[in-house]
Amino acid sequence: MTKCTNNGEPIGLSGYREMLERDFREIPDLHFDIHLLICEPPHVASRLRFDCTPKGSFLGLEVNGRKVSFAENVFYEFDERKIKAAWSIIDKAAIDAQL
Repeated sequence: MTKCTNNGEPIGLSGYREMLERDFREIPDLHFDIHLLICEPPHVASRLRFDCTPKGSFLGLEVNGRKVSFAENVFYEFDERKIKAAWSIIDKAAIDAQL
């Protein structure tokens, strides 16, 4: 199994995939709008913009079906065309301010 970390925690590629699948179940209208993309192999960096409607709680905030907008800065490191590591920072304060 290929090793993969998310914010420094080892989760493996299957764990990373499960995390993304859970996000899509909990946020049915989840869409990644890329505002900035920088690639310098083996790294990719992106600023993503979201306008979505989480079903229940999200990042510990009770969103409960309200539409929220926020940004995420995410950095990936690849090894043999697979994600080796991901680091993500979501603007939770922007979500909290909308609630």
